[in-house]
Amino acid sequence: MTFFLALDDTDMPGTRGTGRLARGMVQDIEKRFPVKVTGITRHQLFVHPTIPYTSHNSAAVLHIQKESSSNDDIIDSVFSYACSCVMDDFIEGSDPGVAVAEADQVSTALVRFGSKAKSSRVTQDEAWHHAKEAGIQLSGLGGTSDGIIGALASIGLAASGSDGRFIMKDMLRDLMGPQPLSRLYESGVDVVRNVDGTDYTYETVYLHKFPKPALIDGKAVLFVVEHEGQYWDVTIG
Repeated sequence: MTFFLALDDTDMPGTRGTGRLARGMVQDIEKRFPVKVTGITRHQLFVHPTIPYTSHNSAAVLHIQKESSSNDDIIDSVFSYACSCVMDDFIEGSDPGVAVAEADQVSTALVRFGSKAKSSRVTQDEAWHHAKEAGIQLSGLGGTSDGIIGALASIGLAASGSDGRFIMKDMLRDLMGPQPLSRLYESGVDVVRNVDGTDYTYETVYLHKFPKPALIDGKAVLFVVEHEGQYWDVTIG
């Protein structure tokens, strides 16, 4: 069974980002609880002068798998642990929020809320309303607690299966430089496509850094573009 753990607004300029904090939790979560973190996605939210944010106004979502036979309290425990990590690593001036939800708690209304947060300003009251309606755990952990907005919105976006990009999945962060398709598939990429949406048919992809495939239709899709006879990865999402 899949559930989602989301973090937003945990950083300030010149400090470690929310994505790095999320990645740093993975090993401890898997050690402490009978779960597997299958990936972390980054979700871009609305950028506007009236919305405080550090650099890009993005949130991070851990995609977590637990056995169907596991105690339901596991999700509560993971949420509590994540909240304690954020509070222990609180950065003055940040406004962190944390949310956790099972896949079947994510309604169409919550997905729409996530989409709205990508293109317009939304409020804490809206976030609390959607969390209460869906029975989703949501917590503001300092400052103005505005991070609850991005945390909840990003859960809706991640659960939609077609938003954002992976900043961690399987062994993708170990890859760099020219890579055969077989290595990309073994390491966590599901599909490789040209930027025009057509299937990629060559044997090698050149990576600028580690690949960050987009989340599309529930799959990790890596896009490539041709440059001087070589096909390079493109970050989309």
